[in-house]
Amino acid sequence: MDSYPVFLHLQGRPVLLVGGGNVAAAKIGGLIAAGARITVVAPAILDALRRPGVRIEQREFVPEDLEGKWFVVAAATAQVNRAVARAAEIRGVFVNAVDDTDSASAWLGGVFRKGGVTVAVSTDGRAPALAGLLREALQALLPDDLESWAEVARQLRTHWKADGVALARRRPLLLRALNELYREVA
Repeated sequence: MDSYPVFLHLQGRPVLLVGGGNVAAAKIGGLIAAGARITVVAPAILDALRRPGVRIEQREFVPEDLEGKWFVVAAATAQVNRAVARAAEIRGVFVNAVDDTDSASAWLGGVFRKGGVTVAVSTDGRAPALAGLLREALQALLPDDLESWAEVARQLRTHWKADGVALARRRPLLLRALNELYREVA
């Protein structure tokens, strides 16, 4: 099964988190960091999920909970995750069913952020532990000054767009500019 990698812009957008246990608690931080407007639905909800700005609905999931939602994370039992996936499919809402690849239409990758850069690694939901190991390896390989790379790339992009520099020419130009960062230091 091949996937199409994408980063979702969830700032201010309604997201549903189904589940009130430890798995849901592990997922909520990323949704908050993305600026999502989160509603949590579950019959029992850990205190770790009760965060400022998070709407809590302490009850069973019903398909209508998906109305108007952009994305849903199903972090409940396999049976509930499957019900969420069926309801989401009908409504055209992507669902990340945690540790339930068959019920998911979206998989979360192993993610890290460093210096204004976000890196994600995925195994299309088939081997999340491997994605985590790869994420850790990549994180260790990237330099501590990655933020300076991102700043150079942002500045150059602005100039290239204004000057009409073709996309195919930009990568070699960026590589030269990044090499110059280290020439100046040496």
